[in-house]
Amino acid sequence: MARGLFPWGLFRKPLHIQAKLSYLHMKYLFFSWLAVFVGSWIVYVEYSSYTELCRGHDCKNAICDKYRKGVIDGSACSSLCEKDTLYLGKCFTAKPKSQVYSGSWGDLEGVIKCQMEEAPHYDLGSEMEPRKETSAFNKPTKGTSVEKFREMILNHLKAKVGDQANIADLATQVLSITDANKDGHISLPEARSTWALLQLNEFLLALVLQDREHTPKLLGFCGDLYVMEKVPHSPLYGISLPWIIEVWIPAGVRRSMDQWFTPSWPHKAKISIGLLELVEDVFHGTFGSFLMCDVSATSFGYNDRHDLKVMDARYIVPEAIFQEDIRQQRCDADEDCLYGADCLTSCDLTKHRCTPEVTRPNLAKACEALKDYILRGAPSDVREELEKQLYACIALKGSAEQMEIEHSLILNNLKSLLWKKISHTKDS
Repeated sequence: MARGLFPWGLFRKPLHIQAKLSYLHMKYLFFSWLAVFVGSWIVYVEYSSYTELCRGHDCKNAICDKYRKGVIDGSACSSLCEKDTLYLGKCFTAKPKSQVYSGSWGDLEGVIKCQMEEAPHYDLGSEMEPRKETSAFNKPTKGTSVEKFREMILNHLKAKVGDQANIADLATQVLSITDANKDGHISLPEARSTWALLQLNEFLLALVLQDREHTPKLLGFCGDLYVMEKVPHSPLYGISLPWIIEVWIPAGVRRSMDQWFTPSWPHKAKISIGLLELVEDVFHGTFGSFLMCDVSATSFGYNDRHDLKVMDARYIVPEAIFQEDIRQQRCDADEDCLYGADCLTSCDLTKHRCTPEVTRPNLAKACEALKDYILRGAPSDVREELEKQLYACIALKGSAEQMEIEHSLILNNLKSLLWKKISHTKDS
């Protein structure tokens, strides 16, 4: 009778539902744990990468230690090490040995660059990377006169850019920068800082092109830490995405995305003219010829007036030094004769050594970098001619010296075509 009073069947369904809910609960907990684990792993990897790359404060401490000991001196030393008015901001470092940070110096905004323990030296080496030479700030030595230091500078510059007719003017500019406190005297710590900076390709290029608008201005230095003028807009084009998203985007789609966030076409035309003028400046310029060995969007930026600025000059190298070093490079195929991303020579299989002449001139590389950038949104009345000129430019082979007339003709045609279209607008 008791069995009839309690309908036990009514409790069976809730128990089944409870089991199902328990299963869903466990499944939820599992995926939640998995998400937490993956998220923690990503955070750990990113943090480890950041701490390995971004060592600017270690670099600052090393520089300031040498400054306090009287080993080095410069226009930025007091602000960096005593007054604390030169601050390191956001880290943009791509390689641990070359620290790059945004920075503020009083009312000035700039980019702070600092070498960790070693300074770049021109040498293509077995891995086609710049050889490093320890920067111990031990040159010039105590007792070196200003005249002897000037001779050291002259010999160094001749080795880097060749024995140019006006190399003495460049040496005078270096000595002027060396006198950081402008007291009319060059101290040994000031000279050691300048000598360390002269080993850096970017600093050398800034000196060579300082009368042009394409390189950011040098604001100050301390040892081989130096502060450059901030370039407001960089890279030249493209957007930065988290790597976890980047890996899922096809290369073709990624190239299209890079062109979405760019200025108006007239502004792009002015920036493109700036890159063409830079090619002109580094080819048989005032202080010799330079090769552009990484003509990518990340190497360039522009200011609010849409003037092109070089962001990373590590791979704009003196042609004479490149040729001297590449001749020593052993090779089994042309691919072994590559420096940076864009400076390729051929391999002489009879000697298994690289030949000195690059296969493509600077202008061809610049045109290839500009093609999608300048053709997107181009006015219909110039697009066809512009595309024709760009493809003729990209097809250039050999060194610029071997085809100087054709090189100059294409360069002038491109500049004229772009200027003609924007010369009557406010964008010019």
